[in-house]
Amino acid sequence: MRRDEFSEMRAFLEVARQRSFTRAAGKLGVTRSALSHTIRALEERLGIRLLARTTRDVAPTAAGVRLVESIEHHFEAIASEISAISALRDRPSGHVRIVCPDDAVELVFRARLPAFLGDYPDVTVELIIDNGFTNIVERQFDAGVRLGEAIARDMVAVRVGPDVTYAVVGSPEYFARRPAPTRPQELTDHDCVNLRLPTSGSLYAWEFEKDGREFSVRVDGPLTLNNIAPAIDAALDGVGLTYAPKDLIRRHVENGRLQEVLEDWCPTFQGYHLYYPSRRNLSPAFSAFVEAYRYRPVSRTAPRSRLP
Repeated sequence: MRRDEFSEMRAFLEVARQRSFTRAAGKLGVTRSALSHTIRALEERLGIRLLARTTRDVAPTAAGVRLVESIEHHFEAIASEISAISALRDRPSGHVRIVCPDDAVELVFRARLPAFLGDYPDVTVELIIDNGFTNIVERQFDAGVRLGEAIARDMVAVRVGPDVTYAVVGSPEYFARRPAPTRPQELTDHDCVNLRLPTSGSLYAWEFEKDGREFSVRVDGPLTLNNIAPAIDAALDGVGLTYAPKDLIRRHVENGRLQEVLEDWCPTFQGYHLYYPSRRNLSPAFSAFVEAYRYRPVSRTAPRSRLP
């Protein structure tokens, strides 16, 4: 069907439905005279009268009724498909690929993922754990996550988590063997679970602060890992002391499986940030993900910034 034929059929259907050239013209957004001309052209091309006109009414003729019955459902199907396509435009779909540290999965993403995936059933999320400084552009990630990180100038940073306080913890079995440290410097005499930094390859020095003074302590122990989750497991198993985000060990402290030490010395860092290139064209799926995870902390004194 040519475009002019389609327009003629649509115009005819609207007049037949409205029983008025004036109302049909308003629906179609054309003038009454233009609509009348279109109908005349259609009738002349078909060689038959489709509409019976009186001074008060416009009604389809027998031929007009037959034409309405044969084409109306096709136009309804077209309108339905257009509505469905519009709904797809309004409902984000696609794949969101994020690289993040292992603890960010628990601290940031896990609690809100079920609601997000329920709200956006056409969006799939891929979380890749990497504790190093991943090149998100080179590895084709939509975004990365860093804790309290200084973001490069060509990146947009969106805060997605609250401040993170760290803690030093050990099991009751460990403290039955060794007295609890009262100062961070005493950690050098304890078995500690080390974390190896994937980017530099060095061991992470545990960070502390008190009375405005910040310092680090290089610890030693029988076990070195590169993820926080197994380091917490090692503390639960009595291997040694572990330095981890407080929110990850809270339930273990509450049920007595772990004990906190050096609480007055443990720092609070700025929360996690989602970062992505500033020149990137954001997909609807990624935009929805960012808005779902955007965090607006209560205004207070800013915590320290931390570089892993």
